[in-house]
Amino acid sequence: MGKQEDFVLRALEERDVRFVRLWFTDVLGYLKSVAVAPAELEGAFDEGIGFDGSAIEGFARVYEADMLAKPDPSTFQILPWRGEGPSTARMFCDIVMPDGSPSYADPRYVLKRNLAAAADKGFTYYTHPEIEFYLFKNTPEPGGEPIPVDRSGFFDHTAQSMGSDFRREAITMLESMGISVEFSHHEGGPGQQEIDLRYADALSTADNIMTFRTVVREVALSQGIWASFMPKPFTTHPGSGMHTHVSLFEGDQNAFFEAGAEYQLSKTGRMFIAGVLRHASEISVITNQWVNSYKRLLAGDEAPPYVCWGHNNRSAMVRIPMYKPNKGPSTRIEIRTLDAAANPYLAYAVILAAGMKGIEEGYELPREAEDDMWSLTDRERQSLGIEPLPKTLHEAITIAEDSELLAEALGEHVFDFFLRNKRQEWADYRVQVSPFERDRMLPVI
Repeated sequence: MGKQEDFVLRALEERDVRFVRLWFTDVLGYLKSVAVAPAELEGAFDEGIGFDGSAIEGFARVYEADMLAKPDPSTFQILPWRGEGPSTARMFCDIVMPDGSPSYADPRYVLKRNLAAAADKGFTYYTHPEIEFYLFKNTPEPGGEPIPVDRSGFFDHTAQSMGSDFRREAITMLESMGISVEFSHHEGGPGQQEIDLRYADALSTADNIMTFRTVVREVALSQGIWASFMPKPFTTHPGSGMHTHVSLFEGDQNAFFEAGAEYQLSKTGRMFIAGVLRHASEISVITNQWVNSYKRLLAGDEAPPYVCWGHNNRSAMVRIPMYKPNKGPSTRIEIRTLDAAANPYLAYAVILAAGMKGIEEGYELPREAEDDMWSLTDRERQSLGIEPLPKTLHEAITIAEDSELLAEALGEHVFDFFLRNKRQEWADYRVQVSPFERDRMLPVI
């Protein structure tokens, strides 16, 4: 047993931990949890905790169901919302098969595998997400309209604002769990918030996002309100995205920085962007995985529906933020399509795979988009060679089915299950009769 495992076992005694929750995610990004007593943890480190993989979305078929959850001691944290008295802790797990080999169905392993491939080329992958979500006064009823907690707008500061109290408590809780927060503010929609996590390696960031969602929901419930990461909960208000800043490092050098180059962006950075753009439509089913995701993209606002890049152009899919003098290590790109409801392990894995493909194949970066994409006509965009992203989940699935890059990045098991699940979601959606149809047709037909 290593030093990290020993540290955890000591911490269990010192902090009076009575329950340890072992966390992992299914293929769709839903958090799963199994609680173990501290006495079982030494065995869990050595052998894992057995569970029925066929009961978890996308993990296994019935005849190959046995799996093991092995806790990662580096992710040990006390859960601060469990109140006074005996503590509860959590650790993320890696999922393995009975013979000890990694489970190809584990989204965390999918990301680890892609990180290892990048490391073989000398690169470390860092991400920094800006996570948007809504706060509602009520738990939404089926078919009912949620009520936002306020009517404020972008960056608004209002006295006795429920949102600012909420953000303060959520950030305090996140930081007590070792998750650093960079910014927080009210977003553009009523009741909409944004909290930005400090940049970290992509695996830590993905773990942090899963923790973040749980903390946000727990704090909301403790205040008698409801938090949602749904991409587009309202027709007339902005959707919730997860704009993510991305960079590659070679050792302690930022591989995207080149002094004196246009926008201080290196050839490596340009090829990475070219890879993300060329494969954008293929990976869309992962970065925007829900039927509702495409309503956010179609709405415009802060969600870009076109495949293009620009310097400080917020209507572009990939934006190069303004360069700050003497801040070479901070050179990065911002990918603006991502949903707040994406599976972060899979989303960051496919973005890395697309960018690395651009580097490996030496893709040329297309012309920069300098115009506001939303103000151009379809013909004008076509003349500039700017393609649209998929407009529906069905279109995204159809494109993804033929993607070698996606199959390779996800592995055949996850690729096959994910697309089967998304086809079923689309089939279920197509047969639904919506309020739009009833409102339009019942009064007149």
